[in-house]
Amino acid sequence: MARKIIIALGVAAIAMTATACNTVKGLGRDIESVGEAGDRAI
Repeated sequence: MARKIIIALGVAAIAMTATACNTVKGLGRDIESVGEAGDRAI
């Protein structure tokens, strides 16, 4: 029983980590595109 809980927590942690990486990467792209738009405007 304890082993199943540990495995479930491990899988959940990996899933959350993967999601966070994608979110941070997307945020970086958004910030970069805003910077490029500002450069073009100037």
